[in-house]
Amino acid sequence: MGLVTPDYGLLFWMVLSFSIVLFVLGKFAWKPILKSLKDREESIEGALQSAEQAKVEMQLMQADNEKFIVEAKVERDNLIKEAREVKDNIIKEAKVQATVEANKLVETARERIQTEKAMALTEIKNQVTLLSVQIAEKILKRELADAKDQQKYIEEMLKEINMN
Repeated sequence: MGLVTPDYGLLFWMVLSFSIVLFVLGKFAWKPILKSLKDREESIEGALQSAEQAKVEMQLMQADNEKFIVEAKVERDNLIKEAREVKDNIIKEAKVQATVEANKLVETARERIQTEKAMALTEIKNQVTLLSVQIAEKILKRELADAKDQQKYIEEMLKEINMN
């Protein structure tokens, strides 16, 4: 029963040894233990703050990314619109140029036709003149077969020339 009801001497030595252990722990162990607990608490708090800050930054970056995506879509739409306008302008210019070229070709063909027509008319006139001269020559040869008729015709022609 000595353990259940402790003796005063045992109680004294237990209190003394406990006080010494408590003093040694208080002097050398409590400060480092409390300091390490406080450091651990601060590092956990810092990690939580960093995580919260990273979360906020991620939200900001996500908002920026959405903004960039919207801007990229707008820019893409603008580029497509400009490309369509350029395409339409090129097509219009090509049509206008084709029309101008076609009109030039038609005008050139008309001028060539007029020139060839004038040349053909000139050629026909020359042929008619040549044929007329040949016919007149044949008629005159037949009518002026003798020398007397020739002399008479020459005199008539001289009179007409002198009158004019």
